[in-house]
Amino acid sequence: MDAKLQQLIDRQEIADVIQRYCRTLDWLDGDGQASCYWPDAHIEYGFFDGTAEDFLPVVMATEASLARRWHMLSTPLIRFHSERSASSESYGIFGGGRMQHDGTIAGDLMGGRYLDEWEKRSDEANSEWRISARKYVLDWKTPITDQPMFEPDPDFPLPTLKVDAAGHQEYRKL
Repeated sequence: MDAKLQQLIDRQEIADVIQRYCRTLDWLDGDGQASCYWPDAHIEYGFFDGTAEDFLPVVMATEASLARRWHMLSTPLIRFHSERSASSESYGIFGGGRMQHDGTIAGDLMGGRYLDEWEKRSDEANSEWRISARKYVLDWKTPITDQPMFEPDPDFPLPTLKVDAAGHQEYRKL
């Protein structure tokens, strides 16, 4: 296959992993989240420094403790080092909230950067791109205290979801 065409395919596969990372956190899909990283990937967040295998239970418990979570990453800027390794940077926005003692939901909106290293590994059945190292850098955060509850507001009746465990009825495997 032409090298430029393969690189376009590889870019899309990396972008798909980044989108899968966001949605599997938001829907509390631990297996889907695990499929974004190689188990031996080095993960460096402020609250964690270690392997992806050890990070996954920590991050999934953290996300499950929230009443609401929402991740969005930009299209990554990607530089390929070879046919099997790449670096990327994505800007990310995260919003989350916890139930407060007064029954409201409050939390933070945060913006940061995901500095990722990628490897394409193969076995007999297939080859795939996954994160081989990640460093998250927080750039800013601001409180968001007036979050909607889980019932539609009669003045602005948009549906909301309460995702408090894996396996939500609205979650679709994509």
